[in-house]
Amino acid sequence: MSGRTERLNLRGVKCPLNWAKAKVRLEYLDQGDYLELVIDDPKGRRDIPRAAEAEGYAIVEIEETAESDIPQQWRIVIEK
Repeated sequence: MSGRTERLNLRGVKCPLNWAKAKVRLEYLDQGDYLELVIDDPKGRRDIPRAAEAEGYAIVEIEETAESDIPQQWRIVIEK
């Protein structure tokens, strides 16, 4: 990843609001920049990559992570 990376913590934000917030942030990024999302909504894990690709963005990485207080969450990296 060579562009600038913005991070957005969307834990606790349900779909479709998490995608709406991500989309607004993507609008302010330059071409070639990355948006790294952290989400804990399983529906968002399924829907955000689909929505991003439908809008012409590239999904660089999807990683499932876990923390002691949050059993299931994902990190999604989107390239503008």
